[in-house]
Amino acid sequence: MAISASAAAEPHVADAVLAWYDRHARRLPWRVGPKERGAARRPDPYHVWLSEVMLQQTTVAAVKPYFEDFISRWPTVQHLAAVKSDDVMRAWAGLGYYSRARNLKAAADAVATNGGHFPDTAEMLQRLPGVGSYTAAAIAAIAFGRAEPVVDGNIGRVISRLFAIAEPIAVAKPAIRVRQTALTPAERPGDYAQAMMDLGATVCTPKRPACDVCPLAAMCLAAGGEPERYPIKAPKAVRPTRRGNAYVAIRQDGAVLLRYRPLKGLLGGMAEIPGSDWAETAPSADAGAPLTLAWLKVPGRVKHVFTHFRLELNVFSAAVEAAEPAPDKCWWSPPSELAGEALPSVMRNAIEAVLPGATERVRPPQARDG
Repeated sequence: MAISASAAAEPHVADAVLAWYDRHARRLPWRVGPKERGAARRPDPYHVWLSEVMLQQTTVAAVKPYFEDFISRWPTVQHLAAVKSDDVMRAWAGLGYYSRARNLKAAADAVATNGGHFPDTAEMLQRLPGVGSYTAAAIAAIAFGRAEPVVDGNIGRVISRLFAIAEPIAVAKPAIRVRQTALTPAERPGDYAQAMMDLGATVCTPKRPACDVCPLAAMCLAAGGEPERYPIKAPKAVRPTRRGNAYVAIRQDGAVLLRYRPLKGLLGGMAEIPGSDWAETAPSADAGAPLTLAWLKVPGRVKHVFTHFRLELNVFSAAVEAAEPAPDKCWWSPPSELAGEALPSVMRNAIEAVLPGATERVRPPQARDG
């Protein structure tokens, strides 16, 4: 864990970043900025928790409309706890990484049983479903002013460059955390964490960082050389391709046949088009068909990228008599309800390949599923 840097610069990092943040903080719907904060307005732990869960593996641009929608539907954690899991999954549809939504509901239930009060330490926060070490540290620092070291992707990149940590990011994480622990101030630790996030998102970007306007340029060991070299990148793993079939059955009244995926596993608990298993070997033309019908193959394939593999789906369609009953564990979703179903993006795309516009939502999907 060799780290090269001048220890004398460390006390000045937080001061420089906070001074920059006071001038340039991003306006985000879940944030209480430095110009807004005071005795009358402080960060809402519910807002901080909700945004941090949504931001896992997802961009700020994708999260904003979902966050605003959740807050308008469920203004407090007690409101969120009071609704059915299916309602939460429907509202989450399109944001991806659906285990987050299931854990979100479970954590809301746990907090509601505590009178709606969130734990105020990182250790206690980690006992909530879906709250890991990073999320717990971020909530503790931002919502409760705890001097916890917060390290997300943006912060990791800033510190890797600041101290020229010459190790692949996966190996360097302990060293980055050590540095962030030393840099985190006792005063304004939440603002410091958000300042470092903003710095990484807007100045110390992955490509072409704006070192000439960075408040840490004079202290940064990478600024005068090759900042884009850091963090050191490990070789990318080959992402395999899996293949499957999806069957869009359309009843005479326009209803589409759906079913739920198993609760455990990828896209757990979400609605889907019936189909085959996904495997590296392409399935036969009728594998996984929910009904014996004259299925017609739709030209092309629906392609989707998950975290660990690529998926290619052959899509088939068929018309169904109005009196056709739904197979076991399936249901007919009428046209008026289809857009509101808890369908992940890949399944919406499969339906759209047959029925353009049938699943359009007010808020379009913007993130990968996984």
